[in-house]
Amino acid sequence: MANGNASPNPLKNWQVDRSAIRTIGRDLQRPECVLAERNGTLWAADARGGVTRIASDGNQKLITQSVDKHFDLHADMQTSLLHGTLPNGLAFAANGDILIANFGTDRLEVMTRDGATRTLHERIDGQPMGKVNFVLRDSKNRIWITVSTRVNPWSEAMCSTLADGYVALLDDKGLRIVADGFAFTNEIRLDAKEEWLYVAETTGRRVTRLRVQPDGSLTERELYGPACLGKGVVDGIAFDSYGNLWATMLFADHLIAITPEREVLSLLDDGDSKATDAFEAEFATGKPVRFETMSAAGGKVAPWLASVTFGGPDLRTVYLGSLKGSTIPYFQSPVAGLPMVHW
Repeated sequence: MANGNASPNPLKNWQVDRSAIRTIGRDLQRPECVLAERNGTLWAADARGGVTRIASDGNQKLITQSVDKHFDLHADMQTSLLHGTLPNGLAFAANGDILIANFGTDRLEVMTRDGATRTLHERIDGQPMGKVNFVLRDSKNRIWITVSTRVNPWSEAMCSTLADGYVALLDDKGLRIVADGFAFTNEIRLDAKEEWLYVAETTGRRVTRLRVQPDGSLTERELYGPACLGKGVVDGIAFDSYGNLWATMLFADHLIAITPEREVLSLLDDGDSKATDAFEAEFATGKPVRFETMSAAGGKVAPWLASVTFGGPDLRTVYLGSLKGSTIPYFQSPVAGLPMVHW
């Protein structure tokens, strides 16, 4: 990705100052994805069945059609993560409604800002969609969707030997698969000109990109950056305005960035090295990683670091989403984020 920048990369020789990290929100449940608005409002996915709206002054409200109380990682991690509603990726629809990739119900849902929810799609090509992970709207009002796997339970896909994920597109022609064969498809992003779609392949531990054609088809699939991004598995990705692609390495709880030259920079390492090494050893066998091993891994800033979102008045505030956290950590970046379509 050409960034057109002659200036030095602001992320070179920069790391997150741990002492400057603050938090917003309280008692959240699985704030995996965070949306930021220009007025300072945050919307965080919430395992109780919807989203939590957090105003810039910290006031918050759970918005859901009905509260689901199944999520309790301390009592029963497997039931919490394998059953019930699990709102995951979020995007704003053109009218301001919230599109929800529901990893628990295997559906693409849409919710009004007062909680009225309906299913948009739960089947594709006559089959159940699978583990709907993320949703992204572009400037043409097309909806891009990722499905991590069709394996049930999804935990059986947390291995290095399966690649049954896909990317789907919803536009005026309907819903269709536009690329498949991904290793646990996770977050996707478009570059500034919407020329390329970037795909986080979680269990592939890599980012792949594909050229976007006018009709929404995807071509010229290629690796973006190194074949392995390091320890852990890649989950969330987001561009900054310079052209760096920030990425979270789940279980290692490592925040990195891929530069336009495809070099990897380390921005924040919050993992437990012993637990990360245990995860690595089990992942290397090619068999599904056990819940016990995954549970032991992760850090303290945003446990099970899952996503990165740019917000604030100048898009220089970075919010971290997580799977086990109950609050949203944030810090200041030396470079602004790339504005999303709703900004």
